[in-house]
Amino acid sequence: MATLLKFAAKVAPFAANRHVCASTVRMASYLIQDPKYSWLKELGLGVENKGVYCGEWFGSGEEVISYSPTTNQPIAKVTQGNSKDYERAVKAAKEAWQTWADIPAPQRGDIVRQIGDALRAKIDLLGKITSLEVGKILPEGIGEVQEYVDICDYAVGLSRMFSGHVFPSERKGHALLEQWNPLGLVGVITAFNFPVAVYGWNSAIAMVCGNCLLWKGAPTTPLTSVAVTKVIQSVLEKNKLPGAICSLVCGGADIGTLIAKDERLPLVSFTGSTQIGHKVSMMVQERFGKFLLELGGNNAIIVNSDADLDMVVRASVFACAGTAGQRCTTTRRLILHETVHDEVIKRLVRAYGQLRIGDPCEPGTLYGPLHTKQGVENYKKALDEAVKQGGKIECGGKVIEGPGNFVEPTIISGLSHDATIVHTETFVPIVYILKFQTLDEAIAWNNEVKQGLSSSIFTKDIGTIFRWMGPKGSDCGIINVNIPTNGAEIGGAFGGEKHTGGGRESGSDSWKQYMRRSTCTINYSKELPLAQGIKFE
Repeated sequence: MATLLKFAAKVAPFAANRHVCASTVRMASYLIQDPKYSWLKELGLGVENKGVYCGEWFGSGEEVISYSPTTNQPIAKVTQGNSKDYERAVKAAKEAWQTWADIPAPQRGDIVRQIGDALRAKIDLLGKITSLEVGKILPEGIGEVQEYVDICDYAVGLSRMFSGHVFPSERKGHALLEQWNPLGLVGVITAFNFPVAVYGWNSAIAMVCGNCLLWKGAPTTPLTSVAVTKVIQSVLEKNKLPGAICSLVCGGADIGTLIAKDERLPLVSFTGSTQIGHKVSMMVQERFGKFLLELGGNNAIIVNSDADLDMVVRASVFACAGTAGQRCTTTRRLILHETVHDEVIKRLVRAYGQLRIGDPCEPGTLYGPLHTKQGVENYKKALDEAVKQGGKIECGGKVIEGPGNFVEPTIISGLSHDATIVHTETFVPIVYILKFQTLDEAIAWNNEVKQGLSSSIFTKDIGTIFRWMGPKGSDCGIINVNIPTNGAEIGGAFGGEKHTGGGRESGSDSWKQYMRRSTCTINYSKELPLAQGIKFE
């Protein structure tokens, strides 16, 4: 903690600039002009950046500043897109699809392979900009880019494998089969906490399926969006392909609304809060479009009486405090059997005390800041509510003074399983400890929240494991055993049930969401029999 306070004292003079508009921030005060951050220029970034790309870079909308949540210093400026810029990008992407759709899928896969290679070449730089702009620790920033690389590798294989079926026809001289074709232009709206990986899940799979992309990243991470798009741009240009295949329009809710309401985008993939996701889905549904939602999660780990407590503590520290509690898969409830309840709390408190808090870009840091000042306010409100509802703060519970958005990772016990605050997803590093007696009780508590994203149980009993995975077990889209709720691999489908939205991205058969299926019947005979033996003569 002392290290963090020294770090805070160094950057305190810059804190006053946090809420100043772009036009009044002194040019010399941008981090990109500091020699320490000269590496940003290797990503093609400057003090001023255009935030719209569809074969060329431009932008006519609001000029915004990206800040580092570690110090609240300005990094650089981005000019967002407006409605005219959006229209220009959509038209360019639609035109680019005419070229992209004609390229055989395995050749599209090779382009995606090259994108993966280009990301590999800049993985450290892209990891650093993610860490700087989001606030997640450097290993997580680099890991997020690695996730994009991994899904590119996966998509290359998929480009030679996705297929329909041939079915037996009941009619002589007929063939019955299904054909999968691309949707066309896919809109992708991503959140601040995973500004690289989630776009990667969508873009790599959608591209090999034959779609073009229109991406709107989070308004608070525009530099990461621009940097990633510049890498993709280099690959498309090298292959003499239209840059608009992967278009970008930085912007706020106005651009998101345009995407949701635009009939030219048959599919909209949205990652964010349940509240906003519901609004997006209603707008898309109003025009009979398809939507893919990755929304909130009020995730739980159940710790059974026979659990390996060393594994439980190691897993829980990352699951609860990793990324400062800002993953959709963060563990927000620890449901502990009464026989291990006190011991787990004691060990967790000790482990939390050893977390190295500080600049997420520095080696060795395990815990960084919240992404925004609003996150700090949400943290304070959740603490107040938890205490009012009977919670006991076991550790943490304070805002760390300084210019950055740092708060202490917090453990709260003593609340009822159905307390209002326990059922509220607050995107901060607070975990609620619940005590259970029977497994039926624990599973019911896991399932009683509105979200259904991720869940885990720690046990050595094989019967308990299969019960947990079965029809009367967890109702989540991700069901884990003896691992945390976060840190999913790309090979399986990622997504959840209920208020999490029901969408599935990444692996398994998630590719089907980016394509349209047609059932085709071919008559290669000279007869014209009808199905079900109907006679119409």
